[in-house]
Amino acid sequence: MSTLKGRDFLALADFTGAEIELLVDTGLLLKKQLKEGTPHDHLKGKSLAMIFEKSSTRTRMAFEVGMYQLGGQALFLSSRDLQIGRGESIADTARVMSRYVDGILIRTYKQSDVVDLAAYADVPVINGLTDWSHPTQVIADFMTIKEHKGQLEGLKIAYVGDGNNMLHSLYIGGAQVGMSVAAACPIGYEPDASVVKAAQAAGQETITLTTDPHEAVQDADIIYTDTWASMGQESEKAERQKIFKDYQVNAALMAKARPGAIFMHCLPAYRGLEVTEDVLEGPSSVVFDEAENRLHAHKAIMASIIN
Repeated sequence: MSTLKGRDFLALADFTGAEIELLVDTGLLLKKQLKEGTPHDHLKGKSLAMIFEKSSTRTRMAFEVGMYQLGGQALFLSSRDLQIGRGESIADTARVMSRYVDGILIRTYKQSDVVDLAAYADVPVINGLTDWSHPTQVIADFMTIKEHKGQLEGLKIAYVGDGNNMLHSLYIGGAQVGMSVAAACPIGYEPDASVVKAAQAAGQETITLTTDPHEAVQDADIIYTDTWASMGQESEKAERQKIFKDYQVNAALMAKARPGAIFMHCLPAYRGLEVTEDVLEGPSSVVFDEAENRLHAHKAIMASIIN
């Protein structure tokens, strides 16, 4: 873990495949230690400031409970609790917080705000989600895949749905650790071209994009989806349901994958829209293992980077 001390966790592109796997394996170790009752208070006496401009269930609970289990404390701060909500600059906020805490988590809209916060902070900054990326989720996802499949390298993830922040991070993270990532997105809802290009540069021919879900899931080891309308897109929900109706993960689509394929979703899930009830609650679904692993993955990130 020492090689990551003091580093920010802003995007998976900042980490090598070996470093990503180190975080995954650290999460698995911390999970094992918790189950066994082995003390792992690696951050005793440390504090984490948590800035939430976007609401959350799993991210907030995982970091708050995780910091407690590591022996430290977490401070939840919404934009209403901070002067940043009244116009104080990110630079000033970062410099003040750095005098009080040992790390800062931020869950917000713009990736540039996370980058700016890290530029002015003297303590590690963690990207808890932006409209551009969701790197902490992918560490939990890869933990779950490794638990169920025993490895990461050589496996194929098929992502079906909106080309959003989740797909961006899966593309980059998957390429870094040697996985194939095939995505199927409707025209006009593709991932950012620069992300696809960067992932293809790292993963070569193993990173693909299509409009056909059946093509994407062929021989996949993992099928992954996300909500069709993310936070901030609520006004588009009805229109998106029409556009994405052929991108639902159902039993017929799962049957196109490799035998023993697992289904993943970062949650919250909307049954009957992006996924059917029988798939979400069926034997191939590992979504609640995935949700549980947010706790251990986030502990791994904090324990690895906070001094």
